[in-house]
Amino acid sequence: MKKEAIVLLNMGGPNNLKEVEMFLKNMFNDKNIITVKSSLLRKFIATMITFTRTESSQEIYEKLGGKSPLVGHTKKLVKKLQDKLGGEVIVDFVMRYTPPFASEVIQRLNKENVDKIYLIPLYPQFSTTTTKSSLEDFEEQYHLHGGDALLTEIKHFFKNEKYNEAVLENIKEVMGTSSYDEFELIFSAHGLPQKIVDAGDVYQKHIIRHVEILKEMLSEKNMNFASVDIAYQSKVGPMAWLRPSLDEKLEELKSKKVVIFPIAFTIDNSETDFELEIEYREIASELGIKEYKVARCPNDSDLFVEALAQIYKKMR
Repeated sequence: MKKEAIVLLNMGGPNNLKEVEMFLKNMFNDKNIITVKSSLLRKFIATMITFTRTESSQEIYEKLGGKSPLVGHTKKLVKKLQDKLGGEVIVDFVMRYTPPFASEVIQRLNKENVDKIYLIPLYPQFSTTTTKSSLEDFEEQYHLHGGDALLTEIKHFFKNEKYNEAVLENIKEVMGTSSYDEFELIFSAHGLPQKIVDAGDVYQKHIIRHVEILKEMLSEKNMNFASVDIAYQSKVGPMAWLRPSLDEKLEELKSKKVVIFPIAFTIDNSETDFELEIEYREIASELGIKEYKVARCPNDSDLFVEALAQIYKKMR
């Protein structure tokens, strides 16, 4: 009997401190991340970055319990989605830079006589550095392993109403009994080098469109913040990145109250649990921000599970 499978795709994160080097090496060897044409030059750049950043990155993950929270949250999400859909479909997940890699999952699916595979990258907005990279990797590995199932993919889902309800639910949760009109809401997106956007990557356009949708929903639910802004985090190196940076936006809002939602992530990871929760909290304190809140990613929330089930059914 032929079966269907849903494969959730994400960047991954170290499952232990030993995998930090692997994570960095694989990420910076990705041609969608380091966009130089020469593979030898890319390998050299990746080696240098890995050498200089492994130890400091291990220190970050040590503060997070010795591993990335992303894989654990993803496993819970997969289980809840599997439970919701029952036996009609196999639900699995693939990480781009750390186990489980595409090759491992594909071997499992080939043994299950899967006839159709639905690929859902867990990035709400499309980017060559995330969505394209994950889809290309899976499809390349699938053909290398002789798979013959029909592959169907989705490239973004930031317009999905259930997903956006999950976003608002988490903002509401972190706000608690606080007055919305006393807080400035910042949708913080992972940054990109400006040259990648200039080369045609639609990520920034999708971020802007996504925030416009969320602003309308916030208004409908009377979640009226003092202001709603976009900023970009995680800048690395001297080249120009998307602006305003989160540092710049916090500087503008010093002495005010701020709540942040990480709009480019569906699953909490080091950029949310360490960068936003720890590093930027310290920056906010130094700037005189009166109150600083960070909303959780949707993770395995019921609304996100419902959104993924809806996305799958629309793809069929």
